[in-house]
Amino acid sequence: MAMARATSGLQYPERFYAAASYVGFDGSSPTKTLTSKFAKSTALLLYSLYQQASVGPCNIPEPSTWKLVEHSKWASWNQLGNMSSTEAMRLFVKILEEEDPGWYSRASNSVVEPVIDVQMNNSKVEPVIENGNSYPETKTISTQNGSEVGTQDKDIVVEGFGSVEVYDQWIAPPVSGGNPKARYEHGAAVVQDKLYIYGGNHNGRYLNDLHVLDLRSWTWSKIEAKTGVESPTTSIPCAGHSLIPWGNKLLSIAGHTKDPSESIQVKEFDLETAAWSTLKIFGKAPVSRGGQSVNLVGKTLVIFGGQDAKRTLLNDLHILDLETMTWDEIDAVGVPPSPRSDHTAAVHVDRYLLIFGGGSHATCYNDLHVLDLQTMEWSRPTQLGEIPSPRAGHAGVTVGENWFIVGGGDNKSGVSETVVLNMSTLTWSVVTSVQGRVPVASEGLSLVVSSYDGEDILVSFGGYNGRYNNEVYVLKPSHKSTLQSKIIENSIPDSVSAIPNVTNVESEFEAGHDADPPKSKGDLVSVLKAEKEELESSLSKEKQHALQLKQDLVEAESRNSDLYKVVITMASPS
Repeated sequence: MAMARATSGLQYPERFYAAASYVGFDGSSPTKTLTSKFAKSTALLLYSLYQQASVGPCNIPEPSTWKLVEHSKWASWNQLGNMSSTEAMRLFVKILEEEDPGWYSRASNSVVEPVIDVQMNNSKVEPVIENGNSYPETKTISTQNGSEVGTQDKDIVVEGFGSVEVYDQWIAPPVSGGNPKARYEHGAAVVQDKLYIYGGNHNGRYLNDLHVLDLRSWTWSKIEAKTGVESPTTSIPCAGHSLIPWGNKLLSIAGHTKDPSESIQVKEFDLETAAWSTLKIFGKAPVSRGGQSVNLVGKTLVIFGGQDAKRTLLNDLHILDLETMTWDEIDAVGVPPSPRSDHTAAVHVDRYLLIFGGGSHATCYNDLHVLDLQTMEWSRPTQLGEIPSPRAGHAGVTVGENWFIVGGGDNKSGVSETVVLNMSTLTWSVVTSVQGRVPVASEGLSLVVSSYDGEDILVSFGGYNGRYNNEVYVLKPSHKSTLQSKIIENSIPDSVSAIPNVTNVESEFEAGHDADPPKSKGDLVSVLKAEKEELESSLSKEKQHALQLKQDLVEAESRNSDLYKVVITMASPS
């Protein structure tokens, strides 16, 4: 039987020890090595995390303040409090990967990676034992042509997605083609039933490749980008950026790079010409960053937070007008969210920006903040229902008034629950939960919404949960939006609403009323077909009322917005 050899990268704590040795904690003078490689603030943070991971919480006496170096080291270590050793290890490695993306490839010359023999043809692999913990056995998923796609956890259903009738369960569809390299903190966007994946982080190395997954055939292909003519540029390896669909183009905003610029860069990929170009934007651009949130509201992009190239956490707010290509910094009133990165954000009824979770250097959050984009006022309403645990690196998408949140972690473990927030009532509930080390319980994964056979689907890709992932998972949500149906209901012209309700006719027939029902099922179909044609004819006559209908929709949205604002005001602590 054919065998495939695959390296998975060092796991913890071995990965931490390799990182610590790389930066100088190998018997040499660590302080001197650190300060020669990193900025002072980063060096202090790495030192304190190493002490926390190897020694534990700081319990040594505070040095005299005149001993500046020793006192700074003590203060940095002491502020970590009772952070666990495991959390300190993961933060240490994460910071090193952000500061020196190529460290792992250079260090791996002297590090032997574990090699896993993966049997082909859907055979099973024995349970993995790491650090005394047994993880669920996995199975290899093969494509139709027999090539290996990857390994999936046993508790995930694997079959053709079209044949799956179950809702609220993550499915691993059998994809074909060449899978992208495993990664996290990449950009993802859907345009015309195609999922585009760009950039990301793999083993501390930033990527700049672009791949597309056809969501009808579930086939991967790689896009060979060209250089733009009007504004020639090549894609720069990056991670922690945002990928936004805009017409037949993709906009890549911000992100961490090896040689960061002073301000946010916006690059455009034209899907027709397959060429990258750098957009010329006016106004004062925000400082460069990664881990920010970017949301499309009408013809503007709303950018919040993130972490700059000096590892400073941000909570500033900026708007980019895509028509005038002009930056505008917003000085909103009220109390904004604390500085953070790796949070997620959503927009409700084109008026309210919701911010959830994220993290600082040592803390993860589960707070919810709302910005009224008309009054530019922050509020922090009370959350209802099953409030999610603190997390960072999660992903979210909206389906109507429902905001789905997937993955993330707290630097100790990945989050297994998929949760949903009803943005009209601010009530949380759990959709489903996965077991084991499934990629949807990862940090830095991506999540998009698309449709399949007329139904909404959530599609996740990648992430990091002790290993880098490149698997695709799909979930059909049973939560449907009631907001859109209410808007349409309030906006139907009298001539349309006066058409008899077919459901009522059928109910009367079943109840035995003295109607003259069709004699057969075929006759009933013919009658319904005739009524359908009559309905279509009636609707075609309503085209001249399109302007009035549009105005009705606007007024309905305004009523929903005002109602939502009242809910926020009532829920906000006095």
